[in-house]
Amino acid sequence: MEASLLGVRREGAVAYVGLARPEVRNAFNAALIAELRRTFDELGGDESVRAIVLSGSGQAFCGGADIGWMRDSLELSLDENLESARELSRMYRAIDRVPKPVIGRIHGAALGGGAGLVAVCDVAVAAEETIFGFTETKLGILPAVISPFVLAKIGASHTRALALTGERFDARRALAIGLVHEVVPAAALDVAVARIAGEVRSASPSGIAAAKRLLAEVADLEYDAALEPTARAIAAQRTSPEGQDGLRAFLEKRKPRWVL
Repeated sequence: MEASLLGVRREGAVAYVGLARPEVRNAFNAALIAELRRTFDELGGDESVRAIVLSGSGQAFCGGADIGWMRDSLELSLDENLESARELSRMYRAIDRVPKPVIGRIHGAALGGGAGLVAVCDVAVAAEETIFGFTETKLGILPAVISPFVLAKIGASHTRALALTGERFDARRALAIGLVHEVVPAAALDVAVARIAGEVRSASPSGIAAAKRLLAEVADLEYDAALEPTARAIAAQRTSPEGQDGLRAFLEKRKPRWVL
């Protein structure tokens, strides 16, 4: 892995994944997209990882697409543009569906595809001064690949208002619409992230994975369609080793075995 693209480190059960292209505000190019997808696929299969923290180095979380990468796209055919867009979508999908909680450490700016990255974080904490924006229409394009994830995160009304205008907005509005879940002073970002990671470490790993999978499955289902998969999910978890241990631990007033 090239350190200039992505940095990955471990602190116990928490994996820290950092976009490492500060000279271009951690903007996407084809290589970074591929590294992100591969890294999240690998971390998703690592049973020793309990949580993943996604961050950006330098002055911004992620400024969206790299200018050079966008310039190169002008020379691509329709089919080549299609495959490039598919690869980007697969990257977002890998992050969105990784069976671990993804905690976003957001600062500086999250624009375009960078705001899409925020949308696929399970929990996002932003510094007070962070600027957000689904700014693609300002460039004559549109937030197409990120739209399924953004709609799932903030709903159709806010997505329309922000994606059609391309306007930039502050962390207070990001919090109000549910794009982020907490806003703190920049100096308190690491403390907030550590607190959330601590909550994850006290929760059942298999329960988290099952819950994340189930929530994605039933998000758009009507009640009758959701009844059977939700009933099966809780029945399976109650009879699983961690489900049994967790309930017994509660009744016996002790910590479950998975607590680190």
